[in-house]
Amino acid sequence: MILSDLLDGYRVETLTGDRDRPVSALCDDSRKVVPDSLFFAVKGARTDGNRYIPDAIKRGARVVVSEQNHKPSGDYTFVKVQDIHDAMAFLADRFYGHPSGSFGLVGITGTNGKTTTAYLIYQMLRLLGKKTGLIGTINYIIGDTVMKATLTTPTAIQFQRLLDRMREASMEYVVTEVSSHALDQRRVEYSDFDVAVFTNLSRDHLDYHGDMDSYFRAKERLFLELNPLRAVINMDDSYGNRLLDSLKEKETDIIGYGLSLSADLYAVDISTGTWGTEFGLYYQGHFYSRVKSRLLGIVNIYNMLAAIGSMIALGFDLKDILALCESLNPAEGRMEIINEGQPYTVVVDYAHTPDALEKLLETLRGLGGKRLITLFGCGGDRDRGKRPLMGEIASGLSDYVFITSDNPRTEKPQLIVEDIVKGIRSDNYTVVLDRREAIFRAVEFCNPGDILVVAGKGHEDYQEINGKRIPFDDRNTVRQAIKHRLKRTFQ
Repeated sequence: MILSDLLDGYRVETLTGDRDRPVSALCDDSRKVVPDSLFFAVKGARTDGNRYIPDAIKRGARVVVSEQNHKPSGDYTFVKVQDIHDAMAFLADRFYGHPSGSFGLVGITGTNGKTTTAYLIYQMLRLLGKKTGLIGTINYIIGDTVMKATLTTPTAIQFQRLLDRMREASMEYVVTEVSSHALDQRRVEYSDFDVAVFTNLSRDHLDYHGDMDSYFRAKERLFLELNPLRAVINMDDSYGNRLLDSLKEKETDIIGYGLSLSADLYAVDISTGTWGTEFGLYYQGHFYSRVKSRLLGIVNIYNMLAAIGSMIALGFDLKDILALCESLNPAEGRMEIINEGQPYTVVVDYAHTPDALEKLLETLRGLGGKRLITLFGCGGDRDRGKRPLMGEIASGLSDYVFITSDNPRTEKPQLIVEDIVKGIRSDNYTVVLDRREAIFRAVEFCNPGDILVVAGKGHEDYQEINGKRIPFDDRNTVRQAIKHRLKRTFQ
């Protein structure tokens, strides 16, 4: 593609050099530059891409885009822009030929429930015979090709490249999680969203956004700036109602969901257990049917409602949608029950925010176990303010708590634990810094009828310690611990 065609219609501050250069690829990592690449020099929180311009040129980049002033010294074109993230999104969408216009695109944002909601919509579409792709926290799926995800929402270049591959594979729908970081950094800008979903908002990522208002403003962009045709919004969430107020002047079609009778789509007469959930479903004041689901707890009723609302927004018949619900599976590491024949229940979940942990423990409390035992930690190099809150929640809602390491990253695990313990007002806890040892000890602690929840990491298959990702999987470790105890019991 020619640079002048890429830039057509986009305002740049300055352009120095040949504007008719061919562009063979887009890169924001100098190590991935190929001949005739366009290199985006992005200044991030940890590294400044402007430092790597010489390396990018050496590797064959012939166009450099940056927010900073730069005097080209060599055979390349320099483009200065006001917002590097916006420019990257615009040029990536243009380079790949606006792939989002070729299929139905559903975006899900919110603090909790994105992964499960996205996976439910993905399953529903597949069960209805639609070729569907998925971009999310766990995997990127294109037809039968499954790739492990690197980010909840990829960079703008990766996102458009994935959408381009979806188009090449003739996907009819693509379902994507949309993180607040992605929205703040314009990664999904210039894409055509048919449906946008808001699940909820609670404390998370304040190390990045600074405060809840900025966090909400980032989420709000999906609805106000990207102009989806239809929106599906949780009306039981205070920020969901704030979003509804923001949309009053827009022409967006809205489906509100929740447990409130004022919602367009709501659930009544709810039953829950270790077998799943069941509820009566109303839409626009009319009762449709009882809905059965394998997914556990009230939180997953919200996720089911969000998914059902999204399918309605896409134009599918509600009766056809409801016929699928009993066949749907939970996402990996989301209230996932680990069963090796033990006389107690073990659940692995990704809950890593105060709100998610509270809802998880309230759900498990309602399942009728004898004791509720919680194992969790908090991530390093992240919002320290949530640590004592999570300690207070875990201690208050559990009979016993094992506090351990999560992903300490560059922090000392002991210091993270000390922050957690500041919120605990009782002595119903123990600290075991080694996560594997903590899981084995927690499993040994269980009596018949107890419920043990291992929270924080869910589907993750690593621990991040001092800049390295060390293989570690809660689910596999739980299985090993259960088998070890069962083997000893029967010897």
